[in-house]
Order: sequence, then structure tokens, then C-alpha cells
Amino acid sequence: MIKSEKEYNAILERIEELLSNPVNIENSETKGFIELNILSDLVADYEEAHFPVLPPTLAEAIKLRMHERGLNQKALSNFLGISSSRISEYLNGKSEPTLKVAREISRKLDIEASIVLGV
Repeated sequence: MIKSEKEYNAILERIEELLSNPVNIENSETKGFIELNILSDLVADYEEAHFPVLPPTLAEAIKLRMHERGLNQKALSNFLGISSSRISEYLNGKSEPTLKVAREISRKLDIEASIVLGV
């Protein structure tokens, strides 16, 4: 278990050293491979506890899907059958969709229901 940021940084440096030797990555019989796996697990546990990755907000998820699909606000409005001003409210966090609209956003944009519903 990593107990401090100083230990965390030292372990990251050691991981970098181990990664510089391809044998430590490719040969599961080497000490370096074993050490790399143990240290990587320790770092993952520390990062999960100290730097958790939070789920995206609804606005972030919608903006990502808009970018991925090349949609502007007007095109998204037409795609979802919602007014452009309502889309703007969702994107700015000024309002939340009704259950019916949330279902459409989740289904049509392939966004997890928990994100759309803020659960």
C-alpha cells in the first residue's frame, strides 16, 4: 500500500525504469516483469483512492456525442425532436430533461441512463 505522494512518485519513477527494458514487459518469468505488475497494481489502487475518475455530467456526455457525430446544436435539436433552446439549457446545466426526453437522449445518443438521469 502506498502511503504518501512521495512514495507514489518514487514508484512511478521505478515503473518508468522498468518499462524502458522490453524484457520486463514481454517475459513474464523475469523479476522486472513481476515487479512491474506489483508496482502497477499499487499505483492503480492509490490512484483510484486519491484521483477518482468521476462519471461525466449530462452536458459533458451530450457535448462528446455531438462532437463524435459532427452535430451542432440545431442538428441535435432536430435529431432529438427538442427545441434548440432546450438543448442549450441542458448543455449549460440550467435544466434537466423530463423522463421521456431523458429516455430519448439515452437511446438516440447512446448515453448511459445513469448519466442522463444524474444517478
